[in-house]
Amino acid sequence: MNRLFVVNKPIFRSSNSYMGYVKRKYGTKKVGFSGTLDPFATGCLIVATGVYTKLFQYLDKTPKSYRATLWLGANSPSLDIENVDSIKEVSPFSEEEILAVLHSLEGELTYYPPKFSAKKIGGKRAYELAREGKEVALKTITSTIYKIKLIHYTHPFVHFEATVSEGTYIRSLGAIIADRLGVDATLSSLHRIHEGAFRYEEEKAVNPFTHLAIPANLYTGDEDYLELGKKLSVEYFENQKDGIYLIETSNFFAIIEIRQGQVSYRLNRIPKFEEH
Repeated sequence: MNRLFVVNKPIFRSSNSYMGYVKRKYGTKKVGFSGTLDPFATGCLIVATGVYTKLFQYLDKTPKSYRATLWLGANSPSLDIENVDSIKEVSPFSEEEILAVLHSLEGELTYYPPKFSAKKIGGKRAYELAREGKEVALKTITSTIYKIKLIHYTHPFVHFEATVSEGTYIRSLGAIIADRLGVDATLSSLHRIHEGAFRYEEEKAVNPFTHLAIPANLYTGDEDYLELGKKLSVEYFENQKDGIYLIETSNFFAIIEIRQGQVSYRLNRIPKFEEH
């Protein structure tokens, strides 16, 4: 079975362990997901089965939107509700102060990812090193914060919504908000609303070929060459510029790359979408 869809990941389940439920529900062994959600986070998680698992890197998943709650006064080394080690009373802020800090994050933002993250350091996940009490030296990353708005402020909880580029760590946004307010704080809830056009819709099958971040190209040569994976000549493509393209044939799709007049296969014989 080849299927792409969105699940609504429940709280306190890792993205990986939730795939066990998906495998049982759909009676398939080959299941993958894109865009890991932390165990305490909920919401939109893109899942694929069969050959469609190979399409994740080509999907258009930006921008993403999240709804989060920041607990002022709580401290957690993982920046979330799972590892709170102290809680202090902090004085309330005015709504104007909260709004000013939130709006100051909009635009390009350079920051450090959380130490408890899936980033790799010397071949090992940062969260593995952090749990072992080892030094975690992460490099800064840059994200685009397209929009961030205050939903509600009921002290000590700041409820906000952020629309961001792919790879943004909302836990780090929470830490930056806390620093700019001059208090400890941690995320107590996090919900991913959507990734690009992907939203939870009762696990309805999604056509992956209408959600790709690569352009289509027209192949005018013999389709048997594509089907058999034979060497292709650039002259048989409508667009001969360097790039990665989606090619549609009568029976399947292929993803090819054109580089300096040479054509290579990225993926071949990808089954067409069937709604089920």
